[in-house]
Amino acid sequence: MVDWSVETLSATVDRELGALSVDMRARFARICQLIAAVGLERVGAPHVRHLTGPLWEMRMSGRDGISRALYVTAGERRVVVVRVFLKKTPKTPRREIDLALRRAREVMG
Repeated sequence: MVDWSVETLSATVDRELGALSVDMRARFARICQLIAAVGLERVGAPHVRHLTGPLWEMRMSGRDGISRALYVTAGERRVVVVRVFLKKTPKTPRREIDLALRRAREVMG
């Protein structure tokens, strides 16, 4: 039984996602469909990767470069996206990780 759901934390995250190019949003949607279809535990590289602590990233690329959707799992089979951004450096910036961890506290209590 799969039954995974993917949601965004807030309207702010929705705006961040909306700011991505159409092809990157399509890639995000494809990764979300994959998680729902086969379960998060069966989706790995190159789609998702662990960052630190409870934080993971969905990895998207498109004609405008690369972007990331940082997420945590919450409750039973729930993925909550807490930050979406265009990535400009090879390594995920510490400030992006810190912001995502602050937002993740809303989900994790």
